[in-house]
Amino acid sequence: MRLRLLLGILAFAAGSAWAGAQKYEPLAASVQAALHAAVADRAAPEPRFPSLQEKIAWMSEMSRRMEKRIPDRHGRLEFLKTVYYEAQRAGLDPQLVLGLIQVESGFRKYAVSSAGARGYMQVMPFWVKLIGNRDHNLFHLRTSLRFGCTILRHYLDIENGDLYRALGRYNGSLGAPEYPNMVRGAWERHWNWGARYIQAR
Repeated sequence: MRLRLLLGILAFAAGSAWAGAQKYEPLAASVQAALHAAVADRAAPEPRFPSLQEKIAWMSEMSRRMEKRIPDRHGRLEFLKTVYYEAQRAGLDPQLVLGLIQVESGFRKYAVSSAGARGYMQVMPFWVKLIGNRDHNLFHLRTSLRFGCTILRHYLDIENGDLYRALGRYNGSLGAPEYPNMVRGAWERHWNWGARYIQAR
């Protein structure tokens, strides 16, 4: 286990993606149909915030935090808008999704893991065959986020809301603490938002 962790850390430091080794598991027909519908919907990715004030505050603050990771302002705002929309659509905290992306791909659009996972959220290609269609490109911003958020939501449902176990499934390391702890750490250290916003109000 230590050797595996060390190799993973070295690969991450060298610029390759951390994980994205979701494991293929047969899905019940009803689950497969529901997941297919979730990734096939083409609704416009316009996020809904509780208020215009919170939208401006969240977008401004997260954009500031991401300047070094995505220097282009327009691209950065489009990225954040899509993260918020897809996370909200799947019933996830957008800040959690940002933490997961930081660990999975380091915010690199064309990241590819040693296991073959692709894109910002390091989705394994078998998911496209399982619940998508051949037009889905996992390097496309919205496709990567939609698949990734849908898959994490699926794992949360399987694990009855247990985020630790759901993240383990997402990474293909169910039961090992390193990956869930890394995502939680990134989420809390770099993307925590709720408490700060509530205090500011």
